[in-house]
Amino acid sequence: MGSDKRFEVIYTQGMADITRVLLDRATGMLYLEMHDGNAGGITPLLDSEGKPMKWRPEDWT
Repeated sequence: MGSDKRFEVIYTQGMADITRVLLDRATGMLYLEMHDGNAGGITPLLDSEGKPMKWRPEDWT
């Protein structure tokens, strides 16, 4: 993905029903996206205190 793109897929799971974690490169926020056929949704990922999760590459290695 080019550096001019705002969102980057940093994790993918599944083939038919797909779960992905998206990184908003402008804010560092992480989002969970799920879809199965024509249905789907997206929501921000939250930490254990209910605060939005920010991208920290060391957490994903």
